Amino acid sequence: MISLTERAAERLIADAAFEPARPGFVGAAVDLLLSHPGLPGSLTGSLLTERPRLRHGFLTARSPRVVVVSGPPSPGIDVAIARLAEDLPLPLPLINGHRVVVLEEGSDDVDPGIVGPSPAWATAGIRIGLEAGLDEDGLLGLRRRWALAHALAPVLAAAFANSPLRHRRPTGWRSNRQALRRLRPCTADPRADWTALVMDAPVKGTDRTFRQWTRSGPGDRPVVADLTRHLGTLRPPVAARRHLELDVADRQPGGGWRVPVAVTAALMDDPRAAVQVLTATEPLRTIPGLWERAARDGLSDPQLGAAAKACFLAAYEALARQGVSRELRDAVAGFIERYVMRNRCPADDVLDRTIAPHGL
Repeated sequence: MISLTERAAERLIADAAFEPARPGFVGAAVDLLLSHPGLPGSLTGSLLTERPRLRHGFLTARSPRVVVVSGPPSPGIDVAIARLAEDLPLPLPLINGHRVVVLEEGSDDVDPGIVGPSPAWATAGIRIGLEAGLDEDGLLGLRRRWALAHALAPVLAAAFANSPLRHRRPTGWRSNRQALRRLRPCTADPRADWTALVMDAPVKGTDRTFRQWTRSGPGDRPVVADLTRHLGTLRPPVAARRHLELDVADRQPGGGWRVPVAVTAALMDDPRAAVQVLTATEPLRTIPGLWERAARDGLSDPQLGAAAKACFLAAYEALARQGVSRELRDAVAGFIERYVMRNRCPADDVLDRTIAPHGL
């Protein structure tokens, strides 16, 4: 096997970053966070290495605590959500049969004071996959969509924060899950951005980055299979997986996972909504520590709260223009009324339940 130099690795990452395509198809994946690693080791191992088919998508495991239900790329929001809704209940009999409970929050025994990979972390989110866009400038161009995703990410992370506890106690963060990560600034060159992120990320289980590894001696450099494994361990808020992947929403209670999928796809793929997002998020561009503020304060941050109101209303209008089902639009409207218009996020409900008994 041929070892990778730094330049060769950068070229491979950049070439595989995007597959330009017109927006329209939507995919999503929902993490199921288990109350404890109670599935048999053989089953967990097979889910880590294989992708059993469900009715539409696949079942995998990211760790002994997290099972992932992934839907296929689908033509539009309604179809994507309908397919994933059919697949999500299918693993539950297997999970419940081993006396394991699926939690409705985004994290459990997570320490937000430590950034970086750790097998002790148990976090769950909702990832939305969208077409990269066309390899050109303009509203449908991948450069514009890459910038749009980065502008939108802190607002959605604040709105969908739902992991405020560690060992059942408040940590001071609305989203422990997002506190563990960072959103890198983007430039006008998405391929260069993604390449730098991958190369400068620590290799799992080591104390060196992939870039440092490629600079090792000829007998110790990585090969293509090592790069593939490294890419599979990376979970940044915005990723290039040939398509665009946004991992900015914590696990939501019950059927609440539908709202991040619908809102994200609507704001990214509807041209009018995209313009409204860029306008609403413009005041956020110069705020230092914005991602940390989103993870810590959610929508109680006044500037994130104001941007969220504009973005979510734009999303609802876009869903109406697209003729998305009334049931889904009602779910989005309910989220807007319950959380966004009140500068709250689902984590605030968790904190209310946790703190209230001690305050009586």
